[in-house]
Order: sequence, then C-alpha cells, then structure tokens
Amino acid sequence: MKPKVGFFDFTGCEGCQLTVLNLERELLDLVELMEIVEFREISSDQGEALDIAFVEGSICSSAEIRRLKAIRARSRQLFALGACADTTGINALCTDRTPEQLVGEVYGTAVGDLRYRHPRPLEAFVKVDGRVPGCPIDGREFLAILQSLLIDRMPELPTYAVCAECKLLELPCTFERGVVCLGPLTRAGCDAHCIAEGDRCRGCRGQVDAPRSGPYYRILEEHGLSEEDILNELRIFNLSGEKRG
Repeated sequence: MKPKVGFFDFTGCEGCQLTVLNLERELLDLVELMEIVEFREISSDQGEALDIAFVEGSICSSAEIRRLKAIRARSRQLFALGACADTTGINALCTDRTPEQLVGEVYGTAVGDLRYRHPRPLEAFVKVDGRVPGCPIDGREFLAILQSLLIDRMPELPTYAVCAECKLLELPCTFERGVVCLGPLTRAGCDAHCIAEGDRCRGCRGQVDAPRSGPYYRILEEHGLSEEDILNELRIFNLSGEKRG
C-alpha cells in the first residue's frame, strides 16, 4: 500500500506549498510511490489516517491549535514545512506588540469577535518529527526529504552553518562589505543562495544545532552591534526561546 501524504496550511503566505507545486515533473514521478490524499492547493479531498503530514504556517488562534492537534492525531509523522511552521518565520516580527495592538493596526477598532494570539511554531503545541527549513523551502531539499520518508528513512539536515557553504563556494565574506550576516549561526543547505545573489543571510533556515554563538557575537560586536542589535537580527525569522512555548 502506498504511503498516504497530506499537505496543510495555517498562517503564512503558502509560498512553500507553491514551491512544492512548482516541482511538477519531479513530483509526478514520486506520485507512483505515494498517494496524496489532502492538498488544498490542488484538491478538495479530505482523507483519514496519514503516513506523512507536511504542515505550513504558524499557529495564531485557538481554532488553529485544535485543527493542528487533529492533524497530528491522525498522522504517523508530521513535518514542519518552511520557516513559519518551524521557527515562526517572518511572523515572529509581530511579537513585540500585543495582539490587540496588531488587530487594531490591521483592521481598525470595529472588528468584533476576531480572536488572535501571537504566532507560535508547530512544536509549541504538537510533537514535530522533522522539518523542511527555509523561507521559502528549497525544492531540491524537499524532494530529498520526501524520498527518504517514502523509503521509511529519517532524513538528516546539515549540521553545519551557511558560513561553511560560503567558504566552499569561495564567496566573499559579507562582513567584508560591512554588512551584518547570520551565516555563521544559520543551518546550511541553501547553498548560500542569498549571499551568492549579493544579499546577506537573515537566518530563515533557523539556527544550526550547536551554534558557536560566543565567537560570532564577538564578530558582531567588533562591527559595532550591541547585544540588542544582535537579538533583533535573530528575531527577523526566529521566535526567541522564551516565547516559543
């Protein structure tokens, strides 16, 4: 029997699911090995028990918590799809204001029964078996993870930092341009895409398992950043530890 796979979305832009759809031919090849029973972007079907659930987006309401727990209850494995599901992603930027302030800024004060809470990653509410990091995810990495799961093997993510990929690709260090970069702290696997395109790393893949934060902080301090400046950089895509639970 083919493994049953479902895709689900919560608060986010759905860019990670679009990345999956853009795989087209590669994904069609894998359809021979699995059965996609839920994927709102392409079908209204709703299945029952799942072998693998890929869940995109942050959790921002009590209704979303209940729905997420229901998905978890019928899924043998649940994977966070993208930064919003994994580390709260860009949604983490709004946690410096109260939910009431945010609702007022977006909808005005006339909104009635709009219930909202600060966004949280999936693991704040359910067990997460693994993750596909990034904003958006990397299609090749998603395929590698999916292929591993389809042969019942747990995929492994890189345990080193983006900074190492930069060196392997012989890219000039972003700090040499006087630009702050989170490459030394951020999990590799993106081939340093943003830096290769002339930008910098903003940490969308989350922190590597054991970041050498002490030496890295000293580098940032040498470039004139305070501890609060450093934390603000990390908060662009990563909810701080005290707010994740």
